[in-house]
Amino acid sequence: MSPLRTQMTHDMLVRGLAAATQKSYLHAVTDLAQFAHRRPDQLSDRDVQRYLVHLIEDRHLAWGTCNTIVHGLRFFYHVTLGRPTTTFHIPCAKQPSKLPVILSLTEVTQLFAAAATLRHRTLLKTTYSAGLRVSEVLHLKLTDIDSQRMSLRIEQGKRQKDRYVPLAASLLPELRTYWRTYRPAVWLFPNHTGTQPGSPVTAHRMFHAAKVRAGIAKPGGIHSLRHAFATHPKLQPGDTRNGIWGVEMGYNPNTKQFLIYAPTRDGEVFRRPASRGS
Repeated sequence: MSPLRTQMTHDMLVRGLAAATQKSYLHAVTDLAQFAHRRPDQLSDRDVQRYLVHLIEDRHLAWGTCNTIVHGLRFFYHVTLGRPTTTFHIPCAKQPSKLPVILSLTEVTQLFAAAATLRHRTLLKTTYSAGLRVSEVLHLKLTDIDSQRMSLRIEQGKRQKDRYVPLAASLLPELRTYWRTYRPAVWLFPNHTGTQPGSPVTAHRMFHAAKVRAGIAKPGGIHSLRHAFATHPKLQPGDTRNGIWGVEMGYNPNTKQFLIYAPTRDGEVFRRPASRGS
C-alpha cells in the first residue's frame, strides 16, 4: 500500500467514514491515477476536470456515481493533501424521481417458502419483518434481541446511528427455532467461521436464489424487502400474516419521505423515515 493510500485511509478512519464510503473514495483516486497515468498528487484541477468529463461523456456514468467520485476526490485533495481549494466539479443534474418496484404480500410469502434452508428463510424474514438494510441484519447480535420489549437494537446503521425497531411477534419463535438449530454464538447470522458477520454477497445470493425458485420476475435485490415492509398495509395488533405487528405508514409531502409508525406492546412508538433512497 502506497504512503498516500495509507494516509487517506487513516484520514477516513479517524473521521468515521463508513467502510463502503472508504472503498468508493479510494477507488475514485485510484481510477483517476490510472486514467491520467500519473500520481494523483501531481495532478492539477484541470487534469481532474478532464477525468470527470471522461466519466460523463465516454463512460456514461450516472450523475449520482460521478457525484460520489467528486466527493472522494475532494476528500483526497482537501484533507489528505491539504489543498485549500479545488475548482473541479460536475454540473448539478436533476435526478429522475423513481419509485421502487414493490413485492406484493403474496410474493413475499412465496419468497420465504422458496428459501433453501432455515437459515436463509430466517435471514430473509428478519430483513423484511423489521425493515432492515442488509448490512443491519447481518450485524445483528444475539444480545440485540429484546424479547421483553419486543424490539431489535440496530447498532451503527446508516450514518452511524443506533435505533430500535419492533420485533414481530411471529418472528420471535422462528428466531428461537433458528438458534436451537444453528447455535450462533455472537452474531445472529455469522460467516462460515462464526467469528464475523455474514457477507452481503451471500445474503444477496440467498435472496435471488429464493426469488428464482418462487418464480418472481420483478427486478430488485434484497433491499426490496425493506421497501415492501415500508409499503405493505397496516395490520392490527396480533395479526401476524406477514410478520409485522401494528405498523402504519404515512407520507410527508414536504420532506418527500414515507414515515413509519410502529407501536410496541408496551405502548412505545417507533418512528422512522423510509425515503426512496433508504
